[in-house]
Amino acid sequence: MAELATVARPYAEALYQVARQGDVAVWVEQVSALAQVAENAELRQFAGSPKVSAEQVYDVVAAAAGVSLSTGVQHFLRTVIDNGRLAVLPAIAVQFNALVNAASGVADAAIFSAYPIEPAQLAEVVAALEQRFGRKLSVNVTLEPELIGGIRVVVGDEVLDTSVKARLERMKVALSA
Repeated sequence: MAELATVARPYAEALYQVARQGDVAVWVEQVSALAQVAENAELRQFAGSPKVSAEQVYDVVAAAAGVSLSTGVQHFLRTVIDNGRLAVLPAIAVQFNALVNAASGVADAAIFSAYPIEPAQLAEVVAALEQRFGRKLSVNVTLEPELIGGIRVVVGDEVLDTSVKARLERMKVALSA
């Protein structure tokens, strides 16, 4: 995994340098769409076939992305494909998003919840988490029923686990000690 990150870093940094000259949000949307497409194993197998040209791969990926690509993103995608790095595209997108977030003072937060969170509740939770972590958060909520109740929040390398599952595990450890 470290190898992917190492390969992705220069692409992400170069992409960010170009993107910040324009509308970064548009670039984030387009690169994220391309990354989702590049995660498809069948597409990567298609791209790796010696019978398929780089232009054909580009056409398929660009069409599958479902968004209109700006000229800069088109050039980026062609470079990635020409260099045989389509499999690295998701890692590039992750690092690119991290650079964008770092520049804007925002951190990604993954919220895992046992139950769906209503928008009003989510706004309250996000406000409390932003105060707790001391920075603006870009949240992604994922349902995880095995938590039983409560939430688990991951921001960078910090984890805040207030789930029932975590409390039960702590009780189990305390009782068995």
